[in-house]
Amino acid sequence: MLLGVVLATGLGIGLFSGVGSNGSRTATVGGPAPAFSLPRLAGPGNVGTPADGGGGGRPAVLLFFASWCTPCQQEIPALAAAYRAQGRGSSAVPVIGVDVLDPRSQAKAFVDRSGVTFPVAVDATGRVTEGLYAFIGPPAAVFISRDGTIVHIARGSITPRQLLSWEARLR
Repeated sequence: MLLGVVLATGLGIGLFSGVGSNGSRTATVGGPAPAFSLPRLAGPGNVGTPADGGGGGRPAVLLFFASWCTPCQQEIPALAAAYRAQGRGSSAVPVIGVDVLDPRSQAKAFVDRSGVTFPVAVDATGRVTEGLYAFIGPPAAVFISRDGTIVHIARGSITPRQLLSWEARLR
């Protein structure tokens, strides 16, 4: 009986503490944004988030998408247009795209066709999308405060208005 209570308690703590089956913490609202670095889709280098949040103590927005994702095919061009129209001064919140499980050439064609000008990381294996963020698939958006805390997770499509509204809250 006592062993059953101990096992049930341990399972409950594991389920509600955000610890994944691989032993790593998964992303939750109010928790720290997992740091990651992935290859950049266009050009040399990597794209990601450092351990302190969005980027050097700045807030950030992560947009998870894929060329094969039907909702993404409508969402990303609209979000890219809102991003471009907003202007990107020093007070702008960085947006980082994360392309999920796409062949690189397909991802590049989709990003170019969609008018994306923000940096895009390639998550070819799903390590970040499925492993760190526990998303089953795109689209999804994660809004990270300047101290690295996740303030909102949107599973599914968002509108340009929602993107801009959450960005304003992060400033």
